[in-house]
Amino acid sequence: MIRISVDAMGGDFGPEVVIPGAAKALDRHPDATFIIYGLKAECEPWLAKYPKLRQRSVFHECEVAVTMDEKPSAALRRGRYVSSMWRTIEAVKLGEADVAVSAGNTGALMAMAKFCLRTMANIERPAIAGIWPTLKGESIVLDIGATIGADSQQLLDFALMGGAMARALFEIERPTVGLLNVGVEEIKGQEDVKEAGRLLREANHPTIAYQGFVEGDDIGRGTVDVVVTEGFTGNIALKTAEGTARQIATLLRESMSRTLLAKIGYLLAKPAFDRLREKMDPNKVNGGVFLGLNGIVIKSHGGASADGFAAAIDVAYDMARNDLNAKISQDLTLYHAKHQPPAGPEAA
Repeated sequence: MIRISVDAMGGDFGPEVVIPGAAKALDRHPDATFIIYGLKAECEPWLAKYPKLRQRSVFHECEVAVTMDEKPSAALRRGRYVSSMWRTIEAVKLGEADVAVSAGNTGALMAMAKFCLRTMANIERPAIAGIWPTLKGESIVLDIGATIGADSQQLLDFALMGGAMARALFEIERPTVGLLNVGVEEIKGQEDVKEAGRLLREANHPTIAYQGFVEGDDIGRGTVDVVVTEGFTGNIALKTAEGTARQIATLLRESMSRTLLAKIGYLLAKPAFDRLREKMDPNKVNGGVFLGLNGIVIKSHGGASADGFAAAIDVAYDMARNDLNAKISQDLTLYHAKHQPPAGPEAA
């Protein structure tokens, strides 16, 4: 049984999307149970519409809902201990839930998660890992916005954490990993990226297969299972891809409706366009995973539909079922055990 805590007030639409999304996820994962946190007046009417979900969940009334435009520091001051977001995360800390899911304010969610759960041993900064649709299926990209700027050791940590996530999500024994760079040649790129490449080559970690540098167009190709970068670049890449997908969809609609012949052509090709739309639908790959914390937290896109929120719960379910944090801890321990600096004379 997987226990999932849910922030019902998160996102652009709150319970209107979150609760139907949880109900859809329950249909796919009948062994799941839910702990739902939110404002009673807004949540109760929606829970009444889904009796099966209500039967498989416990609802806790909260006093505060964190807004989407609230600054992380303000949200932490106002919402600590009492907000639906905080209590959703706290349920994981207390061992009442296996994983937390929220569509709320990303900055506030990360701030609360770091404060409540703390980072794992040997992890200086957490990362957000996203699932990316590719020509070969799906890849993992991290960091997509948690850490702006990262040194070589942090990039190596991201690689190990991303590899553990690929093992948990895709059930790949030894996922391939690449460092995002401006070229594949070893002499190119910033010093931290080149140094991270050297560390990964020398580590020769048994749970990941480091493939060297990859470029931006390799992300969509699915050249590797895990693409590693720092949060500034990763977030720009994510937003660019989302914008490009919307641009292509808009241009296709305009082109297909321009002339009668184009409309006829669209009708003939509709099954192919439907498959393309499904492949590019961000709701199908929704759910960013906070990595490096003493507990699993999943961030759903704030504007996600019920189907999108259900997809984020799917990710949460898989991460908990496959024991993501145990895999991360195992991989980090293995690396640091082999690369601990020698003890100085004072240690004797």
